[in-house]
Amino acid sequence: MPDVVVIGGGVSGIQAALDLANHGIDVYLVEKEPSIGGHMAMLDKTFPTNDCSMCILSPKMLDVYRHPRVHTMTCARVVSVSGKPGEFQVTIRKMPRYIDEEKCNGCGDCISICPVEVYNRFDAGLGVRKAIYKPHNQAVPDIVVKDPDHCIECGLCYDVCGVDAVREEDEERDMTVGATSIVIACGYEAFDARKKDQFQYLVLPDVVTGLEFERMMNASGPTGGKVCRLSTGETPRSVVFVQCVGSRDIPAGRPYCSGVCCMYAIKNAILLREKYPGIDVTILYMDIRAYGKGYEEYYQRAIGAGVKFLRGMPGEILGDGESLLVRVENTENGEMVELHPELVVLSTGLEPAGSVGEIAEMLGLPRESTGFFQTLNEKIDTVATIRPGIYLAGTAAAPRDIPDCVAHSGAAAMRAFIDASRDGPSR
Repeated sequence: MPDVVVIGGGVSGIQAALDLANHGIDVYLVEKEPSIGGHMAMLDKTFPTNDCSMCILSPKMLDVYRHPRVHTMTCARVVSVSGKPGEFQVTIRKMPRYIDEEKCNGCGDCISICPVEVYNRFDAGLGVRKAIYKPHNQAVPDIVVKDPDHCIECGLCYDVCGVDAVREEDEERDMTVGATSIVIACGYEAFDARKKDQFQYLVLPDVVTGLEFERMMNASGPTGGKVCRLSTGETPRSVVFVQCVGSRDIPAGRPYCSGVCCMYAIKNAILLREKYPGIDVTILYMDIRAYGKGYEEYYQRAIGAGVKFLRGMPGEILGDGESLLVRVENTENGEMVELHPELVVLSTGLEPAGSVGEIAEMLGLPRESTGFFQTLNEKIDTVATIRPGIYLAGTAAAPRDIPDCVAHSGAAAMRAFIDASRDGPSR
């Protein structure tokens, strides 16, 4: 049967690739990062079950990487697409890794000896990595990558590598594959909280984003699972979560609800209360949108765990000596409330991935006013696009939580499977 190309190796792309491969379709899974897994690999737990995120994702990552019908390409991106539906010609560019992927066994000796440290994007900037590194301990493939922008060419990694896998020079390589269909699973980016000046993110050290808090809570994260103030390193006595940062914000051009922020804040609040029962936890919100199966019960569980919910949005966050100052109007009774948290967590929303514009132009696909890809029909067909044979999966089309992404990816995979089964789409 013809091949299918899946763009993006997060949980959506992984699920689509596995579904297709298990139905006998050869798949090219193209991921721009050194490891597949996407944002889900960064999380600590998932709602509403509080299951370990990597306990769910890691087996899928290994299954897709080891599947004989899936060609997983990391540090790669699609650069051009030509041809007609059913007979696409897809050019994939493999970016320089400066590592011989056939020789590298992921031992990590080169990482240990590297003297250069830079901020680790996988840890949302809270931790550091070396100039030669793996994004995290459970990276798939288990291969290092050298960062030429920060490498000082000290030569230590060449000397210590027992299999001579580290390269001094490397170059881009293009390959072209035929494909019946293309599945776009390019994921999302978190809203840049710096755009909200009133919250003083990166100005006040104890104001962090939800993703930074996730890495802080994670036992394999930069703090070893310890929740702490970045200003002092001490465990905070009170934490405030601020909702809808970059969501439901018409002046900023983001009128949509991001769909996950209420629930991930509730999840982190519950975990925080379980881990540190003495911490005072308050969630400031406009509306609690707990719409999924078991989500309302999860919300009630948070209330039972001692999490406080205050309906109101703060106008600004100020420094107040050893703590922070948050003034907010309780919109349920009109009372002005003054809070003095030691840590504030901004629940940043979801916005289109930075690669969406490039992919849309390359494939000739329209985008909604929000920046996400436009589906063929948002009421009855949220998978297809205006171009037959090109389908959307997960948050490429709209903000979604993990269960919805998996279900949506399965739908996209089955549409691509039908195309491959009859050698091209018919619509």
